[in-house]
Amino acid sequence: MSFLLEIFSFIRARKKYWLIPVMVVMLLFGGLIVLTKGSAVAPFIYTIF
Repeated sequence: MSFLLEIFSFIRARKKYWLIPVMVVMLLFGGLIVLTKGSAVAPFIYTIF
């Protein structure tokens, strides 16, 4: 948890606000891969990447 707080404080202090959408997209793709890992949809998701 402290890692996330440190990242957000870095973004706020250095004014690197463009990192927020990058992090959100990475989290969405990671969640998509984790959620579909054991399902029947997994082969179709992996062909996208």
